Amino acid sequence: MTTSNTDEKLITKKDLLHSACNIGALGMEYSWNYPRQMHLAFCLMINPMLKKIYADDPEGYAEALTRHVAFFNITPQLAPFVGGIAVSMEERVAKGELEGAAVDSVKAALMGPLSGIGDSIFLGCIRVIAVAVGISLASTGNIMGPIAYFLIYNIPAFLVRFIGAVKGYELGFSFLANAEKSGLMEKVMFASGIVGIMVIGAMSKDMFYATIPLKIGANVSGEDVQTVQTILDGIMPGMLGLSATWIYYWLLKKKVNPMWLILGTMILGVVGVYFGFLG
Repeated sequence: MTTSNTDEKLITKKDLLHSACNIGALGMEYSWNYPRQMHLAFCLMINPMLKKIYADDPEGYAEALTRHVAFFNITPQLAPFVGGIAVSMEERVAKGELEGAAVDSVKAALMGPLSGIGDSIFLGCIRVIAVAVGISLASTGNIMGPIAYFLIYNIPAFLVRFIGAVKGYELGFSFLANAEKSGLMEKVMFASGIVGIMVIGAMSKDMFYATIPLKIGANVSGEDVQTVQTILDGIMPGMLGLSATWIYYWLLKKKVNPMWLILGTMILGVVGVYFGFLG
């Protein structure tokens, strides 16, 4: 499977800059779904460049599209960087120098670490600063409030998009190969595993909204009342959410249909609130 590619790069800087702000790149959240999350938007983002790479190879183009509708999730501003690396690798795939599976592996390896960095910078830092400045101006009636928020948040975001797309393509697979030889990738993957466990633990706690409000230990005057939830939080905050996550994980491993889990959760929530053992 080959194309008419030569040793020259088919993808231009203009292609990369356009990919950083096309409908796919800016719409990473629009087609988000639970099974594969940002997969359609990512594929749409790099699709024009895939068409150029596989211009003379319809079968190769179809295989590339199939690869890039696999699961993908990342801080949206960093998606063009991964797209640049993926496109650089696709050129090598088209020339027969690389297996297509390597593209999937690299994308999967980059999602976790880059999401941890990107979410911390854009959601935990820049957006907070932008909101603080915008609200402080808007509260005084200054029209610059929403404008300041828009500029403070979006100027760094678009700079990262544009620079990331170009640098990702320039670094390409060679950066990952060199990092692996030097042992850097092993350290990054180890650190990523730690970050990933922390993120999953935090999500299990923060995205679970049920409590157990059953009261125990109350005396006649109603003083010293404790709830089961208070006791659980005293042992380990988030224990209920983590336990629920493991139960769902175990049920999914047992091939229980997710729709039954969703329906069962809804029924349990309604019944639990009605009888007072969930809140």
